[in-house]
Amino acid sequence: MKNFLLSLMMIIIFAGSAFAEEVTRLTYSDHEPLGNMRTRFLNDVFFRAIEKESNGHIKIDSHWNGEISISYDALKTVKEGTKAQITVIVPEYCMKELPLHQIFKSFPTGPAGQEQVNFFRGIYDEIPELMKEIDAQNLHVIFVATGYPAAFFSSKPLRNLKDIRGQKWRSASFWHKDFLTNAGAIPITMAWGQGVFDALNDGTLDGLMVNVDSGYDINAHKAAPHILTSQRLWLGHEYIIAMNKSVWESLSENDRRAIESAAESSYSLLGDVMNEAYTRQLNVLRSDGADVRVMTDEEVSFWEETTNYREIQNKYVSEHDNAVSVIEAVRKRINH
Repeated sequence: MKNFLLSLMMIIIFAGSAFAEEVTRLTYSDHEPLGNMRTRFLNDVFFRAIEKESNGHIKIDSHWNGEISISYDALKTVKEGTKAQITVIVPEYCMKELPLHQIFKSFPTGPAGQEQVNFFRGIYDEIPELMKEIDAQNLHVIFVATGYPAAFFSSKPLRNLKDIRGQKWRSASFWHKDFLTNAGAIPITMAWGQGVFDALNDGTLDGLMVNVDSGYDINAHKAAPHILTSQRLWLGHEYIIAMNKSVWESLSENDRRAIESAAESSYSLLGDVMNEAYTRQLNVLRSDGADVRVMTDEEVSFWEETTNYREIQNKYVSEHDNAVSVIEAVRKRINH
């Protein structure tokens, strides 16, 4: 009887271990809180699709708001692959490691909605130089998300973008600082957060050029309620959902196929989600008392010409290896 019970316990333990091995658990790290359009889409659509496509074999344990890694450490974290096997990487925070990825933000205008999704979806297959940068960091791209377009938050009435001449405007991107300079504004560098709101409120800053949702997040519209925006004012803001390449290669073929299928189905939904979220964000700003106006095509074209972005791009290209072929390919893709 004793031997029988021992054998039975061993069977139960073995079965439990075998069952545990049926589930592949992958840790995801994100520097933003769960709640905005991008993070909700990843959590509620993409990650659920992975679980569904894998028949529950893959489980994503998500950690938000910098719990595991802040934005500037994300690439290092996933490259090591111990604390997290998947993370979101913002190329803007990895200029040394991903210099060619900076080119996306060098365009003042670009595609919106599903067209923007499709642009990023196929870019790695079309531009091998970008994939080389990814491979060099021991990464595998499993999904590319994007964010909201740009908006101009002004503390003074803003009839059009000619009004920013001589004014002090804040932007974090080195590309956008040059855009503002060429438009006659004075670009200001300032740490993101409450200080930006205070500067808008006390007149230290006249305006803020930023993605429309980030402006809302710091209540910029309370101090700078005059807002101009357009979906065509893209930021080229790419959110790379990357997996540690060694971990990716260790997955079974079925698991890899499940993740790829989940990405396919998620991409088909993302454009509509982005459009709806943008409209909803503008309505929220208006209900909060902001004066929001969507720019005409002519106004957007004026901004594009005023930035003299091609000259800025050419200077960057001259300073970076392999950048010529990348800028030419991107220009072709977005009709610039």
